[in-house]
Amino acid sequence: MLEEALAQLAVKPRGVYLDCTFGRGGHSRALLQRLDADGRLFAIDRDVEAVESDAAQDLRQDGRFRLFHGCFSELAAIVEREGLTGQIDGILLDLGVSSPQLDNPDRGFSFMKDGPLDMRMNSSVGPSAADWLATVPEKELVRVLFEYGEERFARRIAKAIVTRRLETPITTTRQLAELIAEASPATERHKHPATRTFQAIRIEINHELDELQTVLRQAVQVLKPGGRLVVISFHSLEDRIVKRFIRSESGSKYDPGKLPIRESEIEKGVLKKIGSSIKAGQQETGQNPRARSAVMRTAERV
Repeated sequence: MLEEALAQLAVKPRGVYLDCTFGRGGHSRALLQRLDADGRLFAIDRDVEAVESDAAQDLRQDGRFRLFHGCFSELAAIVEREGLTGQIDGILLDLGVSSPQLDNPDRGFSFMKDGPLDMRMNSSVGPSAADWLATVPEKELVRVLFEYGEERFARRIAKAIVTRRLETPITTTRQLAELIAEASPATERHKHPATRTFQAIRIEINHELDELQTVLRQAVQVLKPGGRLVVISFHSLEDRIVKRFIRSESGSKYDPGKLPIRESEIEKGVLKKIGSSIKAGQQETGQNPRARSAVMRTAERV
């Protein structure tokens, strides 16, 4: 959804922009092409491999570009250090796991190839998926699978995992995928039975929903009036958070517990919803099946 994202950002040649999910630089490269000599682009990624990639090294040759290693929840601190709070023209968030992460079996994100059960966006911080599965209480595991994976067989899968880990550690993606397949009494058409569980565990160990809620609040702080926030999500939970945030920050807000109220007590909204949600077109989904679940939403600072 590259062209759609650029259109929604309404890129100004002299603007200052943030690409909060650098990945392999596709969005950043396209943004730089639309900026003139006075434009600036800052990018963030928590994945060391992304920050050290050939694409990153190439773009660093451009004096208008800077790339930071960190979580996108550090957005406000980065912008403040650069002295640009309230001066950002646009922020782009492309959520979820990137194709290079999925395609590398050593990262442990995919059940399609065998590899170590890691799943960390930043592989040097926090417990891996294998570490987490080795100690998580069964009740908590059920909650994660049900809430983050919307897995209807969460209890059966959690019980199978807890039972198996008493016999042998679960350390590879193949071990976990086969275990889930055995525990699932039914399957969805065109969907591997491990899809939802892998997704839920990844979201949990990377604190993805907490990160999203934090960066959305910070985006409002750093955007200038007329600046745009564009978010591409790939999961219904992410999209729901974005949709509700834009709605809550748009229009007039007040505390109904204080009725009657004066007009001066009404808190004005700081965002304006721009258009309706956008989904990937047939051509893109045909070339990239992962784009089928993508939803883009846009808001503007008022």
